[in-house]
Order: sequence, then C-alpha cells, then structure tokens
Amino acid sequence: MDSLHIEQITPELTWRLRRNELYPNETLPAMEMEEDQHGIHFGGFMDNKLVAVVSLFQNGTDFQFRKFAVAADMQGKGIGRDLLQYIIDFAKAEGGTRIWCNARDSAVGFYQKSGFNSTGELFERKGVNYEIMEKMLSKI
Repeated sequence: MDSLHIEQITPELTWRLRRNELYPNETLPAMEMEEDQHGIHFGGFMDNKLVAVVSLFQNGTDFQFRKFAVAADMQGKGIGRDLLQYIIDFAKAEGGTRIWCNARDSAVGFYQKSGFNSTGELFERKGVNYEIMEKMLSKI
C-alpha cells in the first residue's frame, strides 16, 4: 500500500467524507459550517484518493479540530493516527499550547492512545454522546 500524503485542502473538499462517515443521513450542503472559512482543512490521500479529512481552528494558542473522518474502508490502517499526528505537529509549529476536540464516545479510546486526556466534560448533540478531549503541547 502506498503511504499517506497529507495536504491542505479547501473546505468544500471535506464535505463528502464528513457526510459519508459522520452524518450519513444529512445532505451534502448541510456539511458546510459557517466557521469553515476561518479554519485550516487537511486531507489525507492514498493513491490520489481523498481518504481522510479534518478541520483545524485556532484561537490564540488553542487549536480545536473538528469533523475528523476516515473513509470506512480505510479505517484501522493507521491513517487517522497519522493525520492526527500531522495536525498536532502543525499546531505545535504554529505556537499552539493545547489541541482539543469534541470526541464521539466511539473515538475516546483512539484519542487516548495518542496522548489525549479527558476533561470530564460530556455532552450530547443530535443523539450522539461526546467528551471533550485535550492534549497539552510542548514547544518544538
């Protein structure tokens, strides 16, 4: 298998994978977030096919990532782990001191393996349970 290639992409390129993996019952236009224009969006490519997406938002030295999705047929191959490490390194390089996300219940273990800690903040949105996970970043 070829290696993962990660690059910055436009917000629109994230929408199909966002919908397919995170919100299968929604329409494609519903995937646009107002804040998309203020974020940095990354895509992971294998064989020139977009297989993973994530959107990163900066607020001072805090970075939040949202809408992290890996194509179902590519999960379990380390793609999510590699993309997550890429945005952690990006946030560090940009002076970030903390990176965080609203983790779905089903993804908490994944984030813990990458050094994220639970904040104990839990909430539910549209029938999905979330936990806020964070990782403190050291300077490079």
